[in-house]
Amino acid sequence: MCIGIPGQIVERQGNDAKVDVCGVQRDVNLTLVGDAAVGQWVLVHVGFAMSIIDEAEARDTLDALQNMFDMEPDVGALLYGEERG
Repeated sequence: MCIGIPGQIVERQGNDAKVDVCGVQRDVNLTLVGDAAVGQWVLVHVGFAMSIIDEAEARDTLDALQNMFDMEPDVGALLYGEERG
């Protein structure tokens, strides 16, 4: 199963960005989403932004993933990085 995680772009330099996912900043490549800007939400999978999404969709997805985490702690690595998974 592949899961995309919503994150908000906090910094961008060319096609490279810092994306905030639940307080953890991750390095993400933006090549596939073109003109995504700081402040926008993207769906991230294996270090690449796959699409631009709106904030409501991002928050709904994060809430669903948090609910999954409550039942299955392994989901924590996706949300909070390996250190909290």
